[in-house]
Amino acid sequence: MLMGGNSSEREVSLSSGRRVAAALRERGHTVTEADPHPDPFAVLAAARAADVVWLALHGGVGEDGTIQALFDLAGVRYTGSGVLGSALAMDKDLSKTLCRAAGVPTADWRMLTAGSPAAWREPAYAVETFAALGARVVVKPSKQGSTVGLSVVDAPNALATAIVEAFKHDDEVMLEAYIPGRELTVGVLGDEALPVGEIIPKHEIYDYECKYVAGMAEELFPAPITDTERDEVQRLALLTYAALKLRGCARIDFRMAPDGGMFCLEANTLPGMTGTSLVPQAALAAGIGFPELCERIALDGLRARGGVE
Repeated sequence: MLMGGNSSEREVSLSSGRRVAAALRERGHTVTEADPHPDPFAVLAAARAADVVWLALHGGVGEDGTIQALFDLAGVRYTGSGVLGSALAMDKDLSKTLCRAAGVPTADWRMLTAGSPAAWREPAYAVETFAALGARVVVKPSKQGSTVGLSVVDAPNALATAIVEAFKHDDEVMLEAYIPGRELTVGVLGDEALPVGEIIPKHEIYDYECKYVAGMAEELFPAPITDTERDEVQRLALLTYAALKLRGCARIDFRMAPDGGMFCLEANTLPGMTGTSLVPQAALAAGIGFPELCERIALDGLRARGGVE
């Protein structure tokens, strides 16, 4: 069990890992817990001795393909997506581009890089951005999770401050059109879309506090939507999963606009497994208890990389 790491989601990862480890032990498996921070190579010997490494890392080098590349080179079997899928899903710019190419709607956006001219500091840039993206703009780091560094900006004169905050967390920043509507999520387990969930956060957006503090969001599984809406968002989730070359367990998040249109927000390749996390709730709605879910993910990782048939 690899958990912890060095990302801003370290504490969530530790919570996920401990819960998964307990569930796997309940199913009769021997589990060794390890933290790759600060030296990922220090856990390599233990990882090579394991039948499969259950990756409970979130964000950073645990979810961006880096650990996956190390394990591929070392011949270590692990859960979740491989190097390419992990990297594609982590990079919001690339993932949105691939989604659109696959026919998955996603909000309009533009990118800024730390090395580009800082024209974004000028009022004219903010005015032009709002003209292009609409009355509200979401500003976020391109390669972070759990809404770290994310802001919703309502006026051009507040845009530069939000960009500065996002650049504290990444060298690329995405400016994205805000899509009003309902927040939906679809867990994918292999080639199966789990029941759709709806998230109703206490805050305007489903931010870090709403995700990980009990009582800060209402999560409904299955979501109170029509069968047609359910089928469409599950279809788009599976399209996204394939377009980003994902495998194992993933979670795809959407906004459903007031007119019923579905817009993909992002894909999570190592979704949380804490007591408030969404994929375990979706699995339970499908009749899959948490220990069984964890075992299925472990066995998928084993099969995918030559362990068992």
